[in-house]
Amino acid sequence: MAGVVVGSSNARIGIQAAIDILGNGGTALDAAVAAVKLIEDSLDDNSVGTGGIPNLLGQVELDASIMHGKNLASGAVGAVKGYPNPIEIARKVMEITPHVMLAGEGAELFAKYHGFSTAELLTDEARDIWKSRIESGGPGEQKIDEDRFELFNKAVADWAKLLHKEIYGTTNVIVRDDNGDIVTAVSTSGWGFKWPGRLGDSPIIGAGNYADNRFGGAACTGRGEMAIRSATAHSVIMYLRHGKSLDAAVREAMEDLNQLADPFAERSNTMNIVAMDREGQVTAASTGDTATYVYQTTDMNAFEERTRTHVPLEGLDS
Repeated sequence: MAGVVVGSSNARIGIQAAIDILGNGGTALDAAVAAVKLIEDSLDDNSVGTGGIPNLLGQVELDASIMHGKNLASGAVGAVKGYPNPIEIARKVMEITPHVMLAGEGAELFAKYHGFSTAELLTDEARDIWKSRIESGGPGEQKIDEDRFELFNKAVADWAKLLHKEIYGTTNVIVRDDNGDIVTAVSTSGWGFKWPGRLGDSPIIGAGNYADNRFGGAACTGRGEMAIRSATAHSVIMYLRHGKSLDAAVREAMEDLNQLADPFAERSNTMNIVAMDREGQVTAASTGDTATYVYQTTDMNAFEERTRTHVPLEGLDS
């Protein structure tokens, strides 16, 4: 069954574009990129693409990755500045290079060489949010001198207060086409006010997303460092590989996080997973009890918004 599952606050923006492509016989790869790109371009989302909350220096750094379940081909970029659609750059990395991930200036050079368009990513709204929290004089490219270093130390004295549900997020998309190909795609501006160069799970294959046609696909949002430490997206696929049902595989991957000590994790918004099995069945889970996701197949007239399974986590700060 050809279909799309989207796990982000602006899921509705991208899902119709993906369904239109699938309905016209298009590929899962094209559909996934189209859905993510629209969300990256949305100014209503402060966690992805243009308008994302900047890092401590006031710079918007973007991460994205994509994986094709047919042959496990993967591409990712991290800490990219000045390019509004990192998902397209990640796809290009996957398709024409021997690499999987490019980061920072190298990823930007790659994007420039291949003709990707640049844009100002820091909107007035995002700049105002940054100034209100960091109280700096404005964004800049200069090196961190002693005075600025002290400012940052003050700003991040309590990372847990900076890390909250209003300033971090991600868009993730899983698409299955009529050929049975499954593609996962993820994009984010990352943790708002993060240290420059910080990478979360979104550009990390196996942490933020994973796809394998033989078993299914999974993608994560939330506390990226935890997904990296537990290889959460890959864990879902491994549990499917070992015969667990889709619901059980997602629940077990979530419960694996109980083994992690993390004083910065917010229990109400620690981890969210969307997943799809090889037949196109979908599910999702969250540590929050009100989280939702969006799902649609090509034979549905409109998308459905569904409630995620609530899997509370305990003991994360022990």
